[in-house]
Amino acid sequence: MSAYESAIEANRALWNARTEAHWNSAFYDVEGFLQGKGTLNRIELDLLGDVRGKDVLHLQCHFGQDTLSLARLGARVTGLDLSDGSIAKAQQLATQCGLPARFITGNVLERQPALEHAFDVVFSSYGTIGWLPVLDGWARNIAAYLKPGGLFVFAEFHPAVWMFNNDFTAVAYSWFNRETIEELETGSYADRQASVKLPSFSWNHPLSDVLQNLLDAGLRLEVFREFDRSPYDCFRHTVPTPDGQFMIRGMEGKLPMVYALRAVRT
Repeated sequence: MSAYESAIEANRALWNARTEAHWNSAFYDVEGFLQGKGTLNRIELDLLGDVRGKDVLHLQCHFGQDTLSLARLGARVTGLDLSDGSIAKAQQLATQCGLPARFITGNVLERQPALEHAFDVVFSSYGTIGWLPVLDGWARNIAAYLKPGGLFVFAEFHPAVWMFNNDFTAVAYSWFNRETIEELETGSYADRQASVKLPSFSWNHPLSDVLQNLLDAGLRLEVFREFDRSPYDCFRHTVPTPDGQFMIRGMEGKLPMVYALRAVRT
């Protein structure tokens, strides 16, 4: 097994372990979701527009809350994720919600021929590409899955955030993709006390890496935005903002935390 294959399998094991903890966490609030609570944020909703009647592919969907939120908005949805445990929970959640959805276990870097040219929208959001060592195959697959004129909508944590150590006390990693970041994960961003203690393998990607790979794949950038706050309280030492989002204490208004884009397949 290659180093890459070992890293992918380790990450699959990590996300399988996280899934159960996340399902039961207040962060994901499955009970609230079952009662009709949506999980999409204004950042991505503004870029998605009206999805009624559209075929939407959600990449790295975890256990499908955003996917099913899109279904509630009238989209025909497909979710794809590396973690078979997450996909099993996504299927369970769809059944419990009574929502039609298709969920597939798969690596976003590996082409899924059955999905080619099938979607009006490909969507991905928050904490996704850091699990990918390279982005060229990711971008080419996105282009392949879109119908001509289809949209890619992407919201992600800003690479500036990933330069810091977990306590935001020092710059620990390069902005550029120059190293595999191997860490021992204890707990989870959704539950610090979760009984998860497993290795993870991740990679930083500068904005130029994201944008150039999408352009090279034949996508045309329509919208690009940066934000100084996160809609999720998933980092340490956060402070709430008046609009219900979160910044890092001591860096309020100074650190870019999220970016989002919309691109069209030409």
